[in-house]
Amino acid sequence: MHHSRVRAAALAVACFAAGLAGAAHAQSADWSRQVTRIIASKQTYPPTAQMRGEEGTAKVKVYISAVGAIEKTELVGGSGSATLDREALALPRRAGNLPAPPGGPTTLTVPITWRLM
Repeated sequence: MHHSRVRAAALAVACFAAGLAGAAHAQSADWSRQVTRIIASKQTYPPTAQMRGEEGTAKVKVYISAVGAIEKTELVGGSGSATLDREALALPRRAGNLPAPPGGPTTLTVPITWRLM
């Protein structure tokens, strides 16, 4: 399987899963979708997980400040793979600053899926 096909498949699944994310503290649905898309755009498939055939969905709670800075990430649902879970926790930080939440500081739970196709 070509690496680019695997990455495209993983990203496509992540973008689909982005529509399932919910926001706390009455944030707008548009803001939640935008932030989830930004985070999903940074997704990669860890080579060791790919070689082992590991797949799964991790749910990460992202704590976002009033100015859009990521304060911390917390795994709230494991994927079944320690490698994928570590990647899920690191992924939001690679997105850098996010758009400021319209309702002030908040959390957003983002599902991140890896699937080999």
